[in-house]
Amino acid sequence: MNIDNDATDASATTLADMDPAIAAALLAQQTPENIETALGDLPADVALKIASHLASEASHNDKDKSTPQPLEDLNGTVAQLMTEAFGILSPHNTVASALDYIVRTDPSITITYIYVTDEADKLLGVLAMRDLLLARPGQTLEEIMTPTPFAFTPDVEMPEAVNAALAKRLRLYPVIDEEGTLLGQVYGWRLFEYVASEISAQAGSMVGVNKEERLSTPILQAFRMRHPWLQINLLTAFAAAFVVGMFEDTIARIVVLAIFLPVLAGQSGNTGCQALAITLRSMTLGETKGFPVAQLLRKEIILGAMNGFCVGLIAALAMWLYAGFSGAGDPVTLALVILIAMVGACIGSGIFGVMVPLTLRRFGADPAMASSIFLTTFTDILGMGLMLLLATSLLL
Repeated sequence: MNIDNDATDASATTLADMDPAIAAALLAQQTPENIETALGDLPADVALKIASHLASEASHNDKDKSTPQPLEDLNGTVAQLMTEAFGILSPHNTVASALDYIVRTDPSITITYIYVTDEADKLLGVLAMRDLLLARPGQTLEEIMTPTPFAFTPDVEMPEAVNAALAKRLRLYPVIDEEGTLLGQVYGWRLFEYVASEISAQAGSMVGVNKEERLSTPILQAFRMRHPWLQINLLTAFAAAFVVGMFEDTIARIVVLAIFLPVLAGQSGNTGCQALAITLRSMTLGETKGFPVAQLLRKEIILGAMNGFCVGLIAALAMWLYAGFSGAGDPVTLALVILIAMVGACIGSGIFGVMVPLTLRRFGADPAMASSIFLTTFTDILGMGLMLLLATSLLL
């Protein structure tokens, strides 16, 4: 299936509205990095449907594309996705007997490749349906098979397997042991489905939802998975409350500050979540490998300052108007406090959005697991503490 790249758009909105097969055909023409990004932007159910068509569509495209960087933080091995192999014949079988075997096979079983093995079940080669149809009936499978085919071993790590699938673009991959014995097979679409599931699980991991939890997970098991992180969240919330409590006298004397506390917390929190989402996605796609952390931090600091200044101007104007009409204090000084606090909070939240997942990975923890819990705490402490400290220093 050919799609005109000039007439199509691989954005998440466009892909979500397409037939999954057509969306897969469009994505198959993109770079591996764009494929990962597009699947990550889609709802999980839509991404899984498209991923199930992706491997077969991608096999029509150029197989000489450069191998992408490994996908970091994907757990597990090929053995998890391995299924029983079928379509196994001897090298001495003829083309005619192989076709007869296919015709007599249960119609519910779709044979994509014929695996050619010896008496010890050692994989010698593979045959596609096209090879059989173009061969003479009397030829043996040994004559027309593709010898020493690409295969996985069951202990291959998932990042390496997905990396290979993106490069090879095959429908099926045989799985063999160290002696070459055929153990099973792995569908290419299952590898893409796995990636889509892992990426979609990040959103839940950020707030302490275990990747293993599903709609069918029993209530008590889900409780055990979620509750410990809620207790941690409670402790971190106490830390933020303690900071606010240190400036209780300031809030009591300048009540208008309490109105703008959630505004500051909300804006800095959103800034941090944006930085966190980009960092986690980059870690999943392997983009942070070899990328200088200082450069990443510099980008988020500049973005935080720009965003903080722009939203801070609006918030400062609102504070100036409110303080002026209510007589709650010096409107100009209060507006300046809000502006400076907003810029500082957004810069700090951008830094935290980068450092929290990187720090968790450094200590061997899942970088996505409950990142937003720690991020929210840090941004609340920094933002509210900075605003109240400035107000105390300048007004009292």
